[in-house]
Amino acid sequence: MKLWTKRLLGFALAVMVTFVLFSFSCTKNSSTANIVSAGTVFADTSPAVTIPSQALSVVESLQTVYRSVCEQVLPSVVEVDVVSVVEQDVSSINPFYYFFNFGDGESTEPQTQEYKESGLGSGVIVRKSGDTYYVLTNDHVAGDADEITIKLNDGTEYSGKLVGTDDRKDIALVSFESDDENIRVAKLGDSSTLQVGDICFAMGAPLGYSSSVTQGIISALGRTGSDIGNISDFIQTDAAINQGNSGGPLVNIYGEIIGINTWIASQSGGSQGIGFSNPINNVSRAIDDFINNGKISYGWLGVSLSGVTSDFAKELGVTVTNGSFVNSVYLDSPAAKGGLKPGDYIISLNGKTEKDTDQLVREVGDLQAGEVAVFKVLRDGKEVTLSVKIDSRENAVVNDSSKLWPGFIAYPLDEDTRKQLKLTDNKVEGVVVTNVQAKSPASLLRLQSGDIITAVNGKKVTSVREFYAALAENTDKEVWFELYADGRELSTQKFKF
Repeated sequence: MKLWTKRLLGFALAVMVTFVLFSFSCTKNSSTANIVSAGTVFADTSPAVTIPSQALSVVESLQTVYRSVCEQVLPSVVEVDVVSVVEQDVSSINPFYYFFNFGDGESTEPQTQEYKESGLGSGVIVRKSGDTYYVLTNDHVAGDADEITIKLNDGTEYSGKLVGTDDRKDIALVSFESDDENIRVAKLGDSSTLQVGDICFAMGAPLGYSSSVTQGIISALGRTGSDIGNISDFIQTDAAINQGNSGGPLVNIYGEIIGINTWIASQSGGSQGIGFSNPINNVSRAIDDFINNGKISYGWLGVSLSGVTSDFAKELGVTVTNGSFVNSVYLDSPAAKGGLKPGDYIISLNGKTEKDTDQLVREVGDLQAGEVAVFKVLRDGKEVTLSVKIDSRENAVVNDSSKLWPGFIAYPLDEDTRKQLKLTDNKVEGVVVTNVQAKSPASLLRLQSGDIITAVNGKKVTSVREFYAALAENTDKEVWFELYADGRELSTQKFKF
């Protein structure tokens, strides 16, 4: 009996120890369920990268700025959907048109048919007047549109109306009506304060993806857009800009609009980190012009300007590198009345040095009609100051080359030019006629590119400087030239002013 009892107690004790050990094992496995072995660690329990708290706080502050800018500016950024009605020759899209429309040997006039083309761009709300909101965008986005739809950041759509457009600055203003007082209007900044390296954001609807934001820096300033027919000096940025971004804003870290995204330099058609925005200072005045007049009012001087090479400048007697050359002057223009003459080299406007022709064109355009502007020019090696009362630029007058005197550019007759003209007579001296404008006085006098002018009103000229000096000295209200052309000496008729 005692032996059996001892065995029973021993068995019970063994069972209890086994149970305790099993329970401990389960508890331990439960608390370390994600550790399979000493060499296996799951991602959800591994520590994040270790970043010094001070450094992390700086980055977090920057991220907070980014978030704040996007949160506050995006509601003022819109998608601009446009529809344009175009006419197309039916025969160009239907190869069977002529087959079914010509019979009995009689031809039928080609017929045209209207089609609707859709486009997409971006814009930014820049003003509110009553229930009218105004959206700034590009001319190439909305300028030719027959139907415009403005889509807000929250998806709300409104019918838009073209207020004004201008292809010289590639800018347009569109309006829409809404009684919603909560629609956000963007704040315009000052693009003159920008510096290379400044952080910026490009916003819009690239490739149709509305409310998109890209971030980069200001890559360069003062880029000219003459190759795309634009007179602005662009902001270059590496913030990604793609098709559909056109018209959207370029924004600084203060949430201010500093530019309107306009074009990209790309070999593929997509972003390659070279995007260009029209500085907001170039277009902010256009808002009032569009609202009040439906168009931008440009100041007009009445000259034809061009840049010159260093060799040409030397021939002209110009030693400075900045400025712009007046190759012709419109008769009866503000320039003519103010005393500007062909051959003058403009070096400053209202006390500000002019870097080049593009800058001068922009700054003259920004002058108001009736404003008196002070120009400093170099003429025959001497500095001359002139006051000119600016007029309003009218396309009909600007495009009338019949009043563009003399209507050509005189070029030095150097050794290279002699070879190009195959001029073997070294005794011939003068200037070469180039860039003759159609319907201009030069064209009326039958001057042709390649002709060599040897005298002005009987006075011999042997250089560009002498030629323009002779033109400037003319007080007889009539001019004629002596020429050497096709191996012969000729004289033109007299041109009377």
